[in-house]
Amino acid sequence: MPHDARHTPIQLVDMVFPGDANHHGTLFGGVALAHMDKVAFLAASRHGRASFVTAASEKIDFAAPARIGDVVEVTGRVVRVGRKSLDVEVELIAEVPVSGERRLCTRGRFTLVAVGTEQPLPPMAEAVQPDAAAPLRMVDMIFPNQTNHYGTLYGGDALRMMGKAAFIASTRHARAVMVMAASDRIDFVSPIREGEMVELTAEVRMTGRSSVRIGVDLSAEDLITGERRHAATALFTMVSVDETGRAKPFADVQ
Repeated sequence: MPHDARHTPIQLVDMVFPGDANHHGTLFGGVALAHMDKVAFLAASRHGRASFVTAASEKIDFAAPARIGDVVEVTGRVVRVGRKSLDVEVELIAEVPVSGERRLCTRGRFTLVAVGTEQPLPPMAEAVQPDAAAPLRMVDMIFPNQTNHYGTLYGGDALRMMGKAAFIASTRHARAVMVMAASDRIDFVSPIREGEMVELTAEVRMTGRSSVRIGVDLSAEDLITGERRHAATALFTMVSVDETGRAKPFADVQ
């Protein structure tokens, strides 16, 4: 983990599925706000290494809808730090997977307060801008309903997260309709506990005429101590398909 990781924007990337949409086929406002609040919490916790609660949100304007099938990218940056509270600016962008069209849906500011500590929060530092050419990185948080009786993440939920990361990375690379064709051996090397943040890194390893191989790494991070552990590695083969579900060559990608 780079030394300056806590100053890098936090980014959650997800898909808009029918269960998250209203009768217009667009993302529920409440689901969008839940994504934004989660990202604000993760950004605050990584910066302050303390337990936080959301105290307020403001200046949240919805400018455009996110539709079923879109990728939503939610990015949070710490923009103000006080002694016990901080502000996180969050924006939500929708992306059409095949065309790559992107539109700003909403942005807003969340104020979070540290609880259970008397220590002042670390001061602001110069923000680190992510490298546009870097592999896809996306975060999430583990809640109780995702864990087994040991209090650790279900293997199936880990696979779902990794498969989603592979789908998004392959679609952005090929700008085509992609499906999972195969997964090689998947190794789980460390458990992920309730309340931890997970970070997935997905990178194109090989490109063919109609397929790509995506390597996905899954890491866990304790939000209080900052301890990080490599949790799992997987390799997925994703294939471009046409309307009938048959393999279809995609355009050359530079």
